Amino acid sequence: MIQLPENFETYAEARKAGFLRMKQLKESGRKVVGIFCSFVPTELIEAAGGTAAPLCATSEEPISAAEADLPKNLCPLIKASYGFALTDTCPYFYFSDFIVGETTCDGKKKMFELMDNIKETYVMQLPARRDEAALDAWEKEVVRFWKKLEDFYGITITEEDVKKAIRLKNREREVMLRFLELGKLNPAPISGYEMGTRLDGLGFNPDIEERCRIIEARTEEVIKDWEENYRGKLSKRPRILITGCPNSGIREKTIKVIEELGADVVAFDCCNGTREKVEKVDETLPAARALAKKYLNINCSVMSPNETRMDYISNMIDEYQVDGVLELILCACHTYSIEAYNVKKTAMAKNVPYLMIETDYSKADSGQINTRLEAFLETISQFK
Repeated sequence: MIQLPENFETYAEARKAGFLRMKQLKESGRKVVGIFCSFVPTELIEAAGGTAAPLCATSEEPISAAEADLPKNLCPLIKASYGFALTDTCPYFYFSDFIVGETTCDGKKKMFELMDNIKETYVMQLPARRDEAALDAWEKEVVRFWKKLEDFYGITITEEDVKKAIRLKNREREVMLRFLELGKLNPAPISGYEMGTRLDGLGFNPDIEERCRIIEARTEEVIKDWEENYRGKLSKRPRILITGCPNSGIREKTIKVIEELGADVVAFDCCNGTREKVEKVDETLPAARALAKKYLNINCSVMSPNETRMDYISNMIDEYQVDGVLELILCACHTYSIEAYNVKKTAMAKNVPYLMIETDYSKADSGQINTRLEAFLETISQFK
């Protein structure tokens, strides 16, 4: 019998529901592997008969507990993720068989050393370049993770198992990208706030096929409504591209607010946006090489150099008819903070206003952010 945490009865109802759902999943025999980043090749977890459970935390609730071990001037995502692990209040961490980390930033890399004291944490060593040597090194990491899953569960994962998982995940990428590309329509047929919230929520659904069905149904519903009621009625609302760090923990005070102020968030260049979905895994290559190639091409700011991200943002400005670029950066995220210089240059080269907001998960700066967003929209109105 799989046990719940000792303090389970003190949890809020939504969290209790999450624990009970994950408990049922584990009792059905499903393997659960906790992950933090889009660089982890989840096809291997799927091929092992497992579910990749997203663990990046988006709440300030456990941060005070985390700060007993971690410095205060650290990224809130890292502190919150560690805090939930430390306090046993995240069902996805609690029921994970083991955790997979990755060396995308120094803060996470060192935090994983401490997390390993709570639950086994396996770390993939991600190269920071995209040349042939980096690809060879990353392919070895993919193979090493493949072997880790086999050894941990006492199973054999065949090439065909992984190819089957690749086909399934590629289908999911197509479905999710089509949903996100609804933002290319004018007027915008759906709010950016709904897009982000819906996709984040679906990440906790262990059934990939069901996730696809849900998003396909919503996509068709939105297109039908747009065709019948909005086609040809161009909107004058500013169209905003969101870029930068994972934004789930700050969505309420940024994305929701700028839409309430009269803009449409239509495009997302971020971890929970199109970034991981634009390139599929090449199904003609050997599985390990194909996974390495695809995942190494994700346009995260940890890559150096990272011109492909600038090219992609430039293309998105055209394809989504963007009027303004809003970059959201979590406090102490040095790679995104520094790369913001190039993002601003890219936006300016397209004659598009740019605003960078650095923030954390607290509500303390909500008023200041509101004022800055109002001023940003005023600037955009002068450009249009």
